[in-house]
Amino acid sequence: MDVSPTKDIFVSAVRFATSLEGPCPMFGDELRTSAQEQVQFMLGEGEDIAKIMADDEVKSIVKLGVSNIFCSFEMDLASLLLDPLESETLGNRILRRVSDLEWMCNVLPKMDLMKNFVSNWASMSSKILGFMEDKKLDHIMWDLKIKLIEITGKVLEAVGYGSVILPAPCRVQLLKSWLPYVRKMKPLLDSKAKEETGFPHKMDEDLCQCIEGAIVSLVLTLPSTDQSDILADWIKSDKVQYPDLTEAFEVWCYRTKSAKRRLMEGLEDGRNATDSM
Repeated sequence: MDVSPTKDIFVSAVRFATSLEGPCPMFGDELRTSAQEQVQFMLGEGEDIAKIMADDEVKSIVKLGVSNIFCSFEMDLASLLLDPLESETLGNRILRRVSDLEWMCNVLPKMDLMKNFVSNWASMSSKILGFMEDKKLDHIMWDLKIKLIEITGKVLEAVGYGSVILPAPCRVQLLKSWLPYVRKMKPLLDSKAKEETGFPHKMDEDLCQCIEGAIVSLVLTLPSTDQSDILADWIKSDKVQYPDLTEAFEVWCYRTKSAKRRLMEGLEDGRNATDSM
C-alpha cells in the first residue's frame, strides 16, 4: 500500500504541531493544538504509521520540531526575567511552550524518539534552573515551576527505568541538577498550600511517588563513586524528608559489602595460589 499521502499528512501535522510553519494569526493556537491532536491520533493507526516512523525524513522533521520548541522555550524564559511581574502575555506563552513539552513527552515514546527529548532536557537543565532560581521569580510563576517538575519526573522515569539510555556522566549531571531543586521545591509548595486555601500548584502523592521511585532507580544506575557522593549528601541533609533515598542507600551498602567480600576472596585465592607454587 502506498503510504505517501499518509506520510504527507503526518509530516504536515508535525510541522504545525511544533510551530515549524510559524504563526497563523487567522487560527491562533487552535491550529497548533488541532495538529497535536492529529499527530496523537495518527500514532495509534497501526502498520501504516509504523512504516512512516521508520522513514529517516520523518524522524528528521520530528527532531527538528523538538529542537524548535526547546529553542523557543529557552528564549521565552530568558525574556521573562527582563520584567517578570508585567509580562502576563509572555508568561502565558511560556505555559503554552510547556504544554508543547508535555505533549512531546506523550507522543515521542510512540515514535521511539524520547531519547531526543531527554537529551535536549538534560543539556538545557542548567539553563532552565538558572532562570527558575533567579530571585525575580522567587514568589511567582508557581504554575510554571510545578509543570517543570512534572516534566522532569517523566525524564527521570525514562532514564531511571531504562527506556532511554544515556552515558553515565549525563545521568549524573541530570540527577545532580534536578535533585536539589525537587528537594527544595517540595516543602515550599507544601508551605504555600497551607498558607493559601485552594492553592492548586502542589506535588500530589502520585507525582511524589513517581519522582522518588525514578530517582532511586536512577541513583542505582550510576557508578559507585557517584552513588556514594549523592547518598552522602542525602545523609547530611537529615532534615530533608523528600525524596527518601533509603532504598538506594541499602542497595548501595549491600553492593559495596559484596564487592569488598569478592575482592578479599580474590586476594586470598591469589595468595593461596602463590603459596602453592
